[in-house]
Amino acid sequence: MNITANRRVFLQQATALSVAASGLSLYGAESGPKRVAGIVTIYRRNSHADVLLSKILQGWKEDGGPGPKLKLVSLYVDQFPNDDLSVELAKKYGFRLCQSIPEALTLGTNQLAVDGVMSIGEHGEYPYNEKGQHLYPRRRFFDEICGTMEKCQQVVPVFNDKHPGPEWADAQWMAERARELNVPWMAGSSLPVGYRDPHVTLPFGAQLQSSVAVGYSGLDIYGFHTLDVMQSILERRAPRDTESKSGIGKPFEKPFERGVRWVQSLPVRDLGKLLETGVIDPQVLDAALAASKTDRQTILDAPPDDGAIFLIQYRDGFLAPAIMLAGKAQAISMAFQIPGGAVTATRMEERVEPRYPHFACLLKGIEQMFLTGRPAYPVERTLLSAGILDGLLSSRQAGGQRIDTPHLEIEYQPTDYPFGDKIAF
Repeated sequence: MNITANRRVFLQQATALSVAASGLSLYGAESGPKRVAGIVTIYRRNSHADVLLSKILQGWKEDGGPGPKLKLVSLYVDQFPNDDLSVELAKKYGFRLCQSIPEALTLGTNQLAVDGVMSIGEHGEYPYNEKGQHLYPRRRFFDEICGTMEKCQQVVPVFNDKHPGPEWADAQWMAERARELNVPWMAGSSLPVGYRDPHVTLPFGAQLQSSVAVGYSGLDIYGFHTLDVMQSILERRAPRDTESKSGIGKPFEKPFERGVRWVQSLPVRDLGKLLETGVIDPQVLDAALAASKTDRQTILDAPPDDGAIFLIQYRDGFLAPAIMLAGKAQAISMAFQIPGGAVTATRMEERVEPRYPHFACLLKGIEQMFLTGRPAYPVERTLLSAGILDGLLSSRQAGGQRIDTPHLEIEYQPTDYPFGDKIAF
């Protein structure tokens, strides 16, 4: 079944299924912080649960200073290693450590007792499949979250850390379930909304001539981060098959994404051939590699076997390469060129202090959704990034076969959302 995603499908403002005299509105009637349930795989130092939920407990910088207008009232943890933090944090901050996901959402009552849910399925001991995807229980978490809301006849916004799935069948199921219940739903990486050096992006609605993204580390874990960064920039382009009302090279009135036609994963050793045939723009490639602190000759001399060249063919005709360079690149970067313009390049800054601040940028968007009941930016972007990665890993497993992706005909209107230093805390 194809998903044609648009604002009407995934981003409708939810209306309560409601029960009479429940005493709890859709997004919480009380003034003050919104009440949050955390559903996490693991809660240890520097896990995603820590660098997100601890900012609710301890402030944006996790130093006891100002923080979001949110209050963690309950937490479900799936695994408890020896370095678990959740038990001591529950004692210190007074949130309820729950035995089940329904308990975390209801606090043991027959109605929802929270205004929003953060589902963080990242880190912990879970199996891998034959494509190298780490099978975190994101679908299971979402299933129990939605099942509880359906039983209570109420809905609240849900944030899904990183991407749905990770397998496409699970991502598709989660999207359909969110649509069925009309749940305000948001997901994604912290890096698209984090810090960049320099602080640049594609002008909103601009024509785009070419681009190259560069990533590092594992194809599954950091392939998603790279693709989500890439998509957050490419979604801002004017569609290639639509003439700008302002003229070529000038902003298009309403940019929109139409989805992806096919994907292909090739070995990094094919880089020279792709440059010779014009598939990859050498000037844009060099700028992207420099931003990620490497260079073309280094890659040509010793292409990493555990890397990949991802090719993504969009439905509007734009072809986007993303090159994964484990052990060679030192950052995620993106370079692009508009017709008649200079090449622009930037790298994503994964700062460590104060306490991984790009996650504070992500939490700011989550806070906005919990306060307003509307996603801060489209979940379709994350859904598309997840589907692209799943297809690319399938292509790699199949020896570089091109994978047609009719299921990724996902259409949506992007938002001109800020990032990094433009996000006010």
